[in-house]
Amino acid sequence: MDVATPTSDLVVVGLGYVGLPLAHQAACAGLTVTGLDAGPAVTAGLNEGRSHIDDLGDADIAAMLERGFTATTDPSVVAGARNVVICVPTPLSAEGGPDLGAVTAAGRSIAGYLAPGTLVVLESTTYPGTTQEVLRPLLEESGLVAGSDFHLAFSPERIDPGNPTFGVANTPKVVGGMTEQCGETAAAFYRRFIDTVVQARGTREAEMAKLLENTYRHVNIALVNEMAIFCQELGVDLWDAISCAATKPFGFQAFYPGPGVGGHCIPIDPNYLSYKVKTLGYPFRFVELAQEINARMPSYVLQRSLELLNDAGLALSRSRVLLLGVTYKSDIADQRESPASPVARKLAEKGATLTYHDPHVEEWRLNGEPLPRATDLEQAMAEADLTILLTDHSVYTPKLLTEHARLLLDTRGVLRRLPAGAVHEDGHTTAPIEREGAVVL
Repeated sequence: MDVATPTSDLVVVGLGYVGLPLAHQAACAGLTVTGLDAGPAVTAGLNEGRSHIDDLGDADIAAMLERGFTATTDPSVVAGARNVVICVPTPLSAEGGPDLGAVTAAGRSIAGYLAPGTLVVLESTTYPGTTQEVLRPLLEESGLVAGSDFHLAFSPERIDPGNPTFGVANTPKVVGGMTEQCGETAAAFYRRFIDTVVQARGTREAEMAKLLENTYRHVNIALVNEMAIFCQELGVDLWDAISCAATKPFGFQAFYPGPGVGGHCIPIDPNYLSYKVKTLGYPFRFVELAQEINARMPSYVLQRSLELLNDAGLALSRSRVLLLGVTYKSDIADQRESPASPVARKLAEKGATLTYHDPHVEEWRLNGEPLPRATDLEQAMAEADLTILLTDHSVYTPKLLTEHARLLLDTRGVLRRLPAGAVHEDGHTTAPIEREGAVVL
């Protein structure tokens, strides 16, 4: 293929939780990087040195700018790029199916400026076949042919917001090309700034790898969520059982129950796989059942809240309820698909007076209206009839929870969860913190 003379090493399309860390790592490795995003506020903020995601601070953006990074809304920057990586969101549609609107928009924008010899990689999570069946035809509207005039590949993103151990560089990168040469070209590109690159047989296998990873987690979380419900009825301490099972050095991985599932992966990605399976004419029963179980956990939180208050002689409709943590995971500000929202809605529908506390969220809205935010945490816990821990931020220590909450529902097992293998020399696990009026989901 004839190769155009590039003016930049990389254009990252979509500068969110996936694209911006990728751009940062590439820039730190010495690549000339340009960010392309549809949001003028996002690009303006980055060009002024402001980060809008948890994993990167303003100092990180400043370092990128010093290395030549720029952000723009102008797709013409693709014309001078050696490599283009698409990191746009792939949410669910209102009907629960895949919404590839951002992917198709990105494909059309790139096609207008695609040069011979360019590598185009899709990182947005989607169902098997999207790269070749959806993105390829859009890119070929440029008049260039994938596999002969330009390279096309898929590489699933593996960003875990807030993870202090694994980031872009040290998380193995799966890459699948449309052709063998496409795959080798994509692998060589990622090796410039990622430690380990794993080549899949093709784009479909790489697309499936991402869905398999998150479907595995989705199903196992549903398993322990369902066990939490019947273990409570049986009088079994599930958290202790998990701690004991986790001492087995093989054949077991610990998953924990909670108020629901959140984030950009688990509540969404398995539905992409289910959608694709349904096109074959039969259901994907594991995923559908897991979705049903995990989706009912907010209702179970409501049920346990009612029981706690009733045992104390209180009615939910006349109670003050404090929600601790409204993000989808601990110690980050990301609220995407957080189970705190459906839990809060169900409590409000029953007449509860709600306040919230979250060290990472200054303002939180429920049904479009701002919810009061507690500023003095200890006082708010002492005044609330019921405190519900929804996100296990590190500030919510067992000592704080047990000393200040009048009634406590711990949906994250802070009072029970132990590290795998936390066993005394006499063979007994560490005793959980217990106090009347404090219960674990």
